[in-house]
Amino acid sequence: MPKPLTQSTGRRKEAVARVRLRNGDPVITVNGRAIEAYFPSATHRMVITEPLRLTETLERYSIDATIVGGGVSGQAGALRLAIARSLAELEPELRIPLKRAGLLTRDAREKESKKYGLKKARKAPQYSKR
Repeated sequence: MPKPLTQSTGRRKEAVARVRLRNGDPVITVNGRAIEAYFPSATHRMVITEPLRLTETLERYSIDATIVGGGVSGQAGALRLAIARSLAELEPELRIPLKRAGLLTRDAREKESKKYGLKKARKAPQYSKR
């Protein structure tokens, strides 16, 4: 296996994605599985490949990703950020279109913590008058 050109990390919600870009056949592998097997939803695959389609580098790099934590949507968002960061690191002229598309900005929204006396962060138990 050839040495990676670049490595980067992306985070979204509770998910953390580590990505290695290599030259070679355009294959995306997630946790040792093909992207179609790991993300069966076409929407999530579209989100992940967005930085590659925007910069027209879909056929240029082989991507090997390791994802831990979070759900499917958070993992897809984390992987998208990691790929965009890797592309910006490899080819600095791609940074401007990636930044304009908002792909280099980390989505900082996290789950709000539960409060005591409540069922969830804001949901209160049903009020009973008698």
